[in-house]
Formats: sequence, C-alpha cells, structure tokens
Amino acid sequence: MNLAIYKRRRVTNQVIMALSWFAAASGIFVLALILGTLVYKGVAGLSLKVFTQTTPPPGSDGGLLNAIYGSAIMTALGTVIGTPIGILAGTYMAEYGRGARLTSVVRFINDILLSAPSIVIGLFVYEILVVGMHHFSAWAGGVALAVLVLPVVVRTTEDMLLLVPDSMREASAALGSPRWVVIMQVAYRAARAGMITGVLLAVARITGETAPLLFTAFNNQFMSTNMNAPMANLPSVIFQFALSPYADWQKLAWTAALLITVAVLVLNIGARALTSSRNK
Repeated sequence: MNLAIYKRRRVTNQVIMALSWFAAASGIFVLALILGTLVYKGVAGLSLKVFTQTTPPPGSDGGLLNAIYGSAIMTALGTVIGTPIGILAGTYMAEYGRGARLTSVVRFINDILLSAPSIVIGLFVYEILVVGMHHFSAWAGGVALAVLVLPVVVRTTEDMLLLVPDSMREASAALGSPRWVVIMQVAYRAARAGMITGVLLAVARITGETAPLLFTAFNNQFMSTNMNAPMANLPSVIFQFALSPYADWQKLAWTAALLITVAVLVLNIGARALTSSRNK
C-alpha cells in the first residue's frame, strides 16, 4: 500500500515538474521571440540621426532627439516629485504609524494605486490639470508619471524599513539619539539598497507608459523645452508612428521601442544588482 502511494506521488511529481518546465520554456520562448523581433527591426533604424535630429515629416529623414529629450525630462520630473513623497509616506507607515488606522487606510489606497490602470491616472490628471490649464503640458505629464511612481516607492520604503531590526533602533536610542536621527542614520542606512531598488523599479515602470502622456503631455513634432506646452516623448511617438502608413515612421517606431526596452532592461538589472548586494 505504501509502495503504491509512493509511486503515485512520484508520477504526480514528475508530471507537475514536466508541466512547470514546459510553462517556463514557453514563457522564455515567447520573450525571446519578442526581444528578437524588437532587436532585429529596431537596430535597422539605429543611426547617429536618431540622437541628433527631431522627428521628421512623412518621407523625410529624421530622428528622435525631441522625443528622447521629452521622455527624459518628464521621467525625471515624475521621479523628483513622486520619490520624496513616497519615501516620507513609507517612513511614516513604518516608523511612526505602525498599527495606526491611518496607516491601514494609506496602505489600502496605495495597493489600489499599484493596480490601477495607467490610463485612469492619465484621465485623472487630464481632468485636474489639463482641463484647468486649458492646454496640454509637460508639467501635467510629469505629474501623471509621479502618481505612478508614488505607490511603488511607498510600498518598497515601508517594506524595507520594516525589515530593519528594532534592536538597531533601540541601540541608537539608548545612546540618546532623537528619533529622527535614528531614522536618518540607522534605519535609512540599513534599508538604503532596498529603497533605491524601489525607486529604480518605479522609474522602469513609468519609462514606457503611454496612456498618461497621451492625455497630459500629448506630443510635439518639434524640439521644445517649454514645460508649459505639449512635449514629444518616446511612447507617444511609438503610438503615432507605428499606426502610420509610412515606412520611415514605422522604422523609427521600432527604434524608439528598442531604446525604451534597453532603458527598462538597464534599470531592472541595476535593481537586481542592488538587491543581490543587499542580500550578501
């Protein structure tokens, strides 16, 4: 009887392992197919013009300089706005408000924001800023990206600070350090790698967001440094150029997609490296 049970469990284990390997291989194959297609079509459009010229009219040569600049500016703006607020909120939840009702409410709302579709965020900022200002702008785009950065930073900050042993805080407090010094000099230093990882993951999330920028920053075919006006960005250029009937625009769309993919890949590798160094 025991031998029959052992054989049945062994067969079940082998079947589950085979299905797991098949699922993993299928996922890797699809990912490799997507990345292979992206690299094959994206590299074909890479040239110095991509980084030195602006998006062209149909039938002309051009590049993605204005879109790269706009994406970099609005991503930086969203990170600068969302990161400090997220760190402060996560610090309150982990250090000052443990077990408080406000912390539970903030955590619940933060979880909703984490899973909220980005297009909803774009519509919200459109209604608040774009309609109020009566025009699209890079400021509105940066605010929309900041709202997407916020929940990621809040969650990672709280989680990383909660992993810091209370004995470290107690030892510092026993030496007469004020609470803010304990947080700044002890808790933040111990959780620094994890917090930076959270910021990098947040930046990776907003790098390729399209819907919020379509409703806020819109697009601009020309080079513009005016933050109070529509500004070009890579996701919007991909959306517009990929749907166009012009081969040169479609070629630039593949190149822009490759640039965003490389940027996200670099950010994720950096986050992984920081996480592994923290674990060591």
